[in-house]
Amino acid sequence: MSTRLYTAAQVRELDRHAIEDLGIAGFDLMQRAASAAWRVLCARWPRAQRLAVLCGAGNNGGDGYLLACQARAAGLPTVVLALAEPASDAARRARDAWREAGGHTLVFEQGLPAADVYVDAIFGTGLARPVEGAAAQTIRHLNATGKPVLALDVPSGIDADTGMVQGVAVRAQMTVSFIARKRGLATGAALDACGTLVLDRLGLSEEALANAPYDARLLNPRRLATWLPPRARDAHKGDFGHVLAIGGDAGMGGAIRLCAEAALRVGAGLVSAATRPEHVAAINGARPEVMACAVADAASLSTMLDRASVLALGPGLGRSPWSEALWRAALAARKPAVVDADALNLLADKSLVLPGCVITPHPGEAARLLGVQTPAIERDRFAAARELATRFRCVAVLKGAGSLIAHDNGDVAVCPWGNPGMASGGMGDVLTGVIAGLMAQGLNAWRAARLGVAVHAQAGDAAARDGEAGTVAGDLFAHLRRLRNGLADG
Repeated sequence: MSTRLYTAAQVRELDRHAIEDLGIAGFDLMQRAASAAWRVLCARWPRAQRLAVLCGAGNNGGDGYLLACQARAAGLPTVVLALAEPASDAARRARDAWREAGGHTLVFEQGLPAADVYVDAIFGTGLARPVEGAAAQTIRHLNATGKPVLALDVPSGIDADTGMVQGVAVRAQMTVSFIARKRGLATGAALDACGTLVLDRLGLSEEALANAPYDARLLNPRRLATWLPPRARDAHKGDFGHVLAIGGDAGMGGAIRLCAEAALRVGAGLVSAATRPEHVAAINGARPEVMACAVADAASLSTMLDRASVLALGPGLGRSPWSEALWRAALAARKPAVVDADALNLLADKSLVLPGCVITPHPGEAARLLGVQTPAIERDRFAAARELATRFRCVAVLKGAGSLIAHDNGDVAVCPWGNPGMASGGMGDVLTGVIAGLMAQGLNAWRAARLGVAVHAQAGDAAARDGEAGTVAGDLFAHLRRLRNGLADG
């Protein structure tokens, strides 16, 4: 199935194409949406005894009325809560069909009806303002019931373009989205609001959508798998690059060790670590395959920079004079690099571009890089990722739920893997090493960032199979090795 992600405006254009060019009546599309939702509801909650459908004014509400008709016809006791009068001809026709079927309709003042399952058909893709009034109150009451919710197309209160919560949003156990994937449902707060997300194309073929504009893509594991061919039998370590990890200021030696080992685990041929003298013995004892070297100043880094093919700059780097001296020397070498953590904080104060490099900020670091507050990043993660890539002329990985990878040409990929167990110290250091290790093996920044984010997130999912809480960065290493070799087997 297609990995394309669309804005709300692009989905509306697909609707128009289906109606005007393919000759599918708008009401027929609404009936198809209702049927798709009914199939999902029956499969997920086959023992439901009472259904309540919450309908808004638009076509999303029309989908809800027609779903209620199907449920009632199947013998499932169903009631509709109408939050507003239908505002389109198709929605009015759907409401009338519900009335003609003898369906029972409540209004907001009568309160939320009791049900085993609720259907959210309040807002669709067009919501672009905070939810207020009766809708906001109903959504709060709905969330407080603790009952399962099926959302139609988009959980009400979620911006379909950004994934941002517009004041208050439905928390659904399942969302059935129609025709095409909405980009906002792949990242940020929307991931919690959607629950399990399924897509129904309402009978439109891949070919019918093939030439339509889209905004971004989900990472595709089958495509990624082709980027790392099997190794030649006579290969040697020099064939797979030399990563130099730079960081580990006082008290932060663990960060550079995690980064360096991650580069090894994804197949880099050689990995060195330039760090404070006090960390060398610990790194040598824990991971002797890493060539840990004490670096007192930028001058002593020079020889290491000459030997390296890729830099991993920032884990545990700190912001001391030692840190800034190494940072300056590293960037002056103009080598391909992955720039993270305090190296990003140092970058925020400078006007530099980093062609051929990857930056990996979390939202707070992204805000400092762009000179805004963190909430501004989360309001539109797609715009923020693109601005980072454009401003620094590099590949930008905006970390978080549904990490985004942006090219400075405007392309964006979205990671569908990862879990909250990865919200622990050191995970970003591992990601830096993973991407640097892949770049050392010949992948350019754009491919290495996409593959690195994918492998890192999938390793995190594997590590969390015994429970998310308590997962630590080092738990990813065995899975990184397995996944990297699985990709090579393609």
